[in-house]
Amino acid sequence: MSRNIVNIVIVEASHIIYEGISNILTDTGQTFNIHHAESILDFQQSNLKLKADIVLINPLLLHNVEKEFQSLKKEMNETRWLGITYSVTDQNLISLFDNIIFINDPPNKIITTIQKLLLPDQNSDIQSQQQETLSDREIEVLKLLVTGNANKEIADKLNISTHTVISHRKNISQKTGIKSVSGLTIFAVVNNFITIDSYRE
Repeated sequence: MSRNIVNIVIVEASHIIYEGISNILTDTGQTFNIHHAESILDFQQSNLKLKADIVLINPLLLHNVEKEFQSLKKEMNETRWLGITYSVTDQNLISLFDNIIFINDPPNKIITTIQKLLLPDQNSDIQSQQQETLSDREIEVLKLLVTGNANKEIADKLNISTHTVISHRKNISQKTGIKSVSGLTIFAVVNNFITIDSYRE
């Protein structure tokens, strides 16, 4: 991946999502060759895997084909895999990726995530990155927030003021780059702060 032109394959059934990500990448002015596949099977049967530096893929497309995906990763051991997440997704699927982007991420964050994957010997560990970013108190606030608690309820449970809760929420949004509760919920599940089962409760 040291050459100037970076080959990116977007494996995504939705043409709207594909076009949106393509436009974000094109607008950076960097040299990306962008290709499209609508499914894992489509990707495997094409010649795209021979030249892919980074593959962006919707984790939902991996249901029932996890073994095939694992084999593909072994075969393409120099390729980086980036999940395109826009719903609460099985943690086992998320763990198969080098990193993830959220569908509501701002363009600059998507570009930064992709650029990090291009660095030599870059092994992204989402969970350890997050533990360095958020304080223990911010994680407590995050967990209560995404499980349906309002600011006052969080304040009461943590024995802090509502103003302090709002301050923590601002810090969480700034550090993660995620403003919506739905986005923070996915973030919390991905980082094992909550489980999907606890979210459903």
